[in-house]
Amino acid sequence: MSNEELQQWIEQVSLKSFGVPFRHTASFNSRLTTTGGRYFTKSHNIEINPQQLAMYGREETEKIIKHELCHYHLHLAKRGYMHRDADFKTLLARVGGSRYCQTLPGAKARKPQPYRYKLVCIVCATEYLRKRRADPGRYRCGKCSGKLKLITLEAGAGPAT
Repeated sequence: MSNEELQQWIEQVSLKSFGVPFRHTASFNSRLTTTGGRYFTKSHNIEINPQQLAMYGREETEKIIKHELCHYHLHLAKRGYMHRDADFKTLLARVGGSRYCQTLPGAKARKPQPYRYKLVCIVCATEYLRKRRADPGRYRCGKCSGKLKLITLEAGAGPAT
């Protein structure tokens, strides 16, 4: 499928599912590896992962297109267009878009980072595990408001999640 055919397809889905035309550019981007598509807030263009179409077909790709069109139409309407917004979730459910795309074989999954630091309360000894370094002077204990002390853990120590 060419970029022109994708453009026409997205325009048709936009009119059929949203009742509003898609007036910007749609294209394939083969460099997308972990996502099915992408919406650009500055240019209002949409990119779709061609591997999703090749692996999972038109039906799954149309769900990805509807997902990106939800971002597009809500952003242009100045409503909540981000994944966490209720407007986005409601519109996505109404048009039948997918919240997440299918995982591609060979796509690198993120490894959970090990905890590398521990903040310990000086007063009540409550421990807070951290993956990133934190300034103990900026925080207090959530239980007793005591001061915290930073401890660096050995590499790979502590649970991973």
